[in-house]
Amino acid sequence: MTVEQTPPAPSRARLVLVMVGFVMLVFCTGTAEYLVSGVLTQIAADVSVSISAAGQIVTAYALGVAVGGPLVTAATARLPRKGLALGLGAVFIAGTTLTVLAPTYAWVIVGRVLSACAQATLFAIGLTTATAMMGPGRRGRAIAIVGSGLTIATVLGVPLGALLGGGTSWRAPFVVVVALAGLGEVLLAVAMPPAAAPATGVADEVGALARGPVLLAVSATAIGFAGVGVVFTYLVPLLTRVTGMDAGAVPMLLLAYGVGGFVGNLLAGRLADLSLSRTLAGVFLALVLTLVAIPVLAGHPAPMVGLVLVLGLLSTAMVAPLQSLVLRRAGAAPTLSLAVTVGAFNLANAIGSVLGGLGMSAGVLRWNGFAGALLALAGMALTALALRAGPEAE
Repeated sequence: MTVEQTPPAPSRARLVLVMVGFVMLVFCTGTAEYLVSGVLTQIAADVSVSISAAGQIVTAYALGVAVGGPLVTAATARLPRKGLALGLGAVFIAGTTLTVLAPTYAWVIVGRVLSACAQATLFAIGLTTATAMMGPGRRGRAIAIVGSGLTIATVLGVPLGALLGGGTSWRAPFVVVVALAGLGEVLLAVAMPPAAAPATGVADEVGALARGPVLLAVSATAIGFAGVGVVFTYLVPLLTRVTGMDAGAVPMLLLAYGVGGFVGNLLAGRLADLSLSRTLAGVFLALVLTLVAIPVLAGHPAPMVGLVLVLGLLSTAMVAPLQSLVLRRAGAAPTLSLAVTVGAFNLANAIGSVLGGLGMSAGVLRWNGFAGALLALAGMALTALALRAGPEAE
């Protein structure tokens, strides 16, 4: 069997184009996930279902990422990375196009699940490609740059859906996503260097995922990041009902939260290259203290503004370091482990929202931060174990 030859070190221009291509595709997959919330009412009316049923479109996408992602990664373990990246991008575009054209609710679900199955593996390939092109000394920065596409999607996804779909059709923002994803595909087709098909297979990928340090890091992701979700999912009612902030000021504060997340992601990536262990310890400790402070100071608007901004900064600051930890511990077969880590972040959001909802239903919304702090503390402990569990895999 003929395989592609390993290319020489990439030029700066090629590196930039590849990074931009992956950032655009990651942004599109993330935006396709989040923008549904901004047009939920329009979707429900158009396909003749209840708003709660329309909300299951979000659930279908999340399950597609969490379940389909690892399965797709395992099934494609031996395929050349460039062709696989382009193929997955095409699958995402096809699924999103099906969503745009879907005549019924069932076809919307099919389109969403199809596009979701491409996300985790595509993200993982983006991470491994970026780190290989930038070199091991800039692993954290490479991960943070590719991951910034998802951070931007988190900030802009819902507003973009509401802005583009609110006054016209809910399908319009998905058309924009398809166009941007197509541009990302073109950039990768032109600039991404061909490489030999991986020598590792499904057994190697599963073996890497089964390593103790990798499982600990994935668990730290699912549990530690859930601490953010406990508070953030119900941050708006906390600010309006407990803190007493004007509802009109909340969207601007949430935008600032998102901008803080973008900055925190890039900053943590750079710090992770200097010292991964200290960065993870510092981020988790700061997150625990912030989550503890929120219920204590929830009745005071001025300090709450500062705490929300700090929480935004920390919310994504653990992403690049944790993925860098998984990449280091997974060795020569990291793609499945990274794909599962992407699913772990989705699982963390689900855990956080459920626990936060229980707190709200029980009338203890103000004190959700304590539950979040306990989760973050558990994530910190799991991370410490993963860091101490032997040397890096080769």
